[in-house]
Amino acid sequence: METFALAAISLTIAASLFIKKKKRLLHVTFAVLCLGLFLEKTGAFFGGVFPADFWKIMHTVGLLILPPVLIAFSRIFLGDRGIPPRWPIYAGLVSLIIAVVYFPFLFHWPYTDGLLYFYVGVVFLYCFGALLRAIHHIEDEIDRKRFTYVAAACAVAALLSLTNIAHLYDPAVPLLSDIALAGLIYFVLIIITYPRLPELYEIMVRAAIVFLLIIFATVVFYLVLGIFGGFEVVPSFTLIFMTSFIIVIFIDPVKLILKKAGMYFFPEGKGSLNSLYTIDEEVEREKSLLLEEMASTLAHEIRNPLGSIKAAAQYLKSDSESEENQAIFDVITAEIDRLNNVVSRFLTYAKPETIEPDTQNIADILERIIALVQTQHLPEKIVVKKDIPQELPPVRVAGEQMVQAILNIALNAVEAMPGGGTLTLSARAINDAENPRIEMAIGDTGEGITGTAMRRIFKPFYTTKEKGTGIGLAISQKIIKAHGGTIAVTSTSGHGSVFRIQIPAYPS
Repeated sequence: METFALAAISLTIAASLFIKKKKRLLHVTFAVLCLGLFLEKTGAFFGGVFPADFWKIMHTVGLLILPPVLIAFSRIFLGDRGIPPRWPIYAGLVSLIIAVVYFPFLFHWPYTDGLLYFYVGVVFLYCFGALLRAIHHIEDEIDRKRFTYVAAACAVAALLSLTNIAHLYDPAVPLLSDIALAGLIYFVLIIITYPRLPELYEIMVRAAIVFLLIIFATVVFYLVLGIFGGFEVVPSFTLIFMTSFIIVIFIDPVKLILKKAGMYFFPEGKGSLNSLYTIDEEVEREKSLLLEEMASTLAHEIRNPLGSIKAAAQYLKSDSESEENQAIFDVITAEIDRLNNVVSRFLTYAKPETIEPDTQNIADILERIIALVQTQHLPEKIVVKKDIPQELPPVRVAGEQMVQAILNIALNAVEAMPGGGTLTLSARAINDAENPRIEMAIGDTGEGITGTAMRRIFKPFYTTKEKGTGIGLAISQKIIKAHGGTIAVTSTSGHGSVFRIQIPAYPS
């Protein structure tokens, strides 16, 4: 049953990737890999139930598909690191030669399956070794974490698969290879679907949530079957666990498939389908529109009395002869200006971000930001350092908005070093064949950011400054996300913080 469940999971993942609107070569290759796994597991399952040559052929075809596609997927995923470009072709030729020899001559040879599994295992070890080499040599921290997570998942799946060997000597040992493989392909699906997550914590959280849901569903199954069928007839743990796994992970792919099918057969009902399957997106959109409308009304209602108060304070100041009273009126005027600034920044955050991108050199934008920072009244002993190569690939950004986003961060970095320090701006190209991007880093040598602040730093109106508005970083994050980019921050107490921004690059 676990074999059939793995086949169903593989087919669902492959179908969901094939119908995905914005799919890349990496997604297509992984879909073909899942399709090969589906053929192999389907043939193995039904071949054991209904012995027939058809199922044996399907099982063999699936096994022969896996090696070349696994190498091709690994090469794309690793960004051409460690795997020569012709190796997928060579593996395909080997599979073809095996097929030519197998079907006429070795079809009924009892040891063929063992040799085919050995062939797949050797290819898996080769790709795993390439993955480990890539982790050792890669410079990008985020990609290194992604590859490390995948390597750890592969190692765990391989260890759990050893239970199949132990089962041969002790039938009481459960067969966990199919469960491990199902978990592995689902985890890899998450990794390749969300390549730009800043620190990949979201991936780990999602994987943990899925695992907890599976455990919860397994417990519910046991209770229901035990209460209504008697605990003495409850199926094996692996069967219940795999059934729960199917139910939990089928939710998203099946929704996508049903939505696509519904839109194909009932195109006039597109709006209804969208409201059915994207209810969360619709709610978020309504919240954004409500926030925009509320912000405009709130700004109007606040600014009018502020203007009147400021005018009155300026009039009373001009009519007052007491220096003490004049100082009080100056404080009133300054605080009104600050409140007016808060309202303006709130409006900037609340309104929809419209991006009109143009091809630009990010080095020029960063040089402009450095010039703007240096025009400020910098504290003494502030040193500005830069590491910005001019030969960076071009980007498509709205220049003024990108300047605003990065300048907010740079000025915050300066404010984090009241006693002096080093402000560093750097940029580099990340040459990923599937996802080329530019990474910019803005670092300071201040006191760092506390754990509480790290969790809330991008939330609107959260600030640790005495007279801060708490809008600057929220606006920066919104602008960067509107450009298809990501922003993340790392901080060490007493040594400072580094903000890393990644945006898509467009190599010429």
